[in-house]
Amino acid sequence: MITVKFTSALKRFYPTLEPLEIEAANVEEVVQSVNDHFPGLKDYILDNQGALRKHVNIFVDGSMINDRKTLSDSLEEVKEVYIMQALSGG
Repeated sequence: MITVKFTSALKRFYPTLEPLEIEAANVEEVVQSVNDHFPGLKDYILDNQGALRKHVNIFVDGSMINDRKTLSDSLEEVKEVYIMQALSGG
């Protein structure tokens, strides 16, 4: 099982957002499962072409994913996925 955790900033839009325990082979499956539990969250995470939005990062066991376009990063032997809102500004 993979634990999916979220940045607290997402609770502003999804007040019931809590860590999930799921099975997934890649990051794309994680996003779909997250959306199944929290409908509409996928639209916040992905753009209209299915790529990760610029203001969102996903980390797999502490390392940022490589494939932001198709989310194909494998999750073999992964324990934690962390979805966060990226910060920007000056």
